[in-house]
Amino acid sequence: MNIAYTPIGFFKTPFTEIKGMPIQPIGGHGVEGTIDVLPEYSEGLKDLEGFSHVYVLYHLHEIVGFDLMVKPFLDTDRHGIFATRSPKRPNPIGLSVMRLKGVSGNTVQLECIDVLNNTPVIDIKPYVADFDRCNADRFGWFEGKSANAVHHRSDERFAA
Repeated sequence: MNIAYTPIGFFKTPFTEIKGMPIQPIGGHGVEGTIDVLPEYSEGLKDLEGFSHVYVLYHLHEIVGFDLMVKPFLDTDRHGIFATRSPKRPNPIGLSVMRLKGVSGNTVQLECIDVLNNTPVIDIKPYVADFDRCNADRFGWFEGKSANAVHHRSDERFAA
C-alpha cells in the first residue's frame, strides 16, 4: 500500500521552537496565526469564511520516531500513545480545532494556535456542531487533568 500526502499549505505562527508552546488549542487562546494555502489549492477555500471554527490536520514535521508508551504533558504516569494526544506517534499527524478569523485570498486567519511555525498543513475541514459535538461521558486518565491544558506549555520531552 502506497500512501502519500502532499501539504496544501503551511502555518505561519509565532512559535519557532517546540519548548514553551501551548499543548492544545485552548492554551493558545488569543494567539493568532495563518495558513498560507498553496495557490493550486486556493479555490478550495471558497465559502470557508462562513464557519466559526475549523479542524486543521497537519504533519508534525519536527517529531522524530515514535513511542508506544509515553508520559504525556498532563500526567506523570506512562500511557499508550493512542490514549494520549502526545505528538510522538507512529504517524505524526496533528489535529486542532481553531477559531476561523477570516479568509483573504489564499490566507486563512486563525486564532487558538498551538502549532509550530512552518508546519505543513494536510487538510482543513469546517467544524459543524451538529456533526462533531458529542455528549462524552468518559475521559479516561484525562479526568480532572484536562483543564490544566489552558496554562501548561510544551517542554523538551517530545522535541527532536
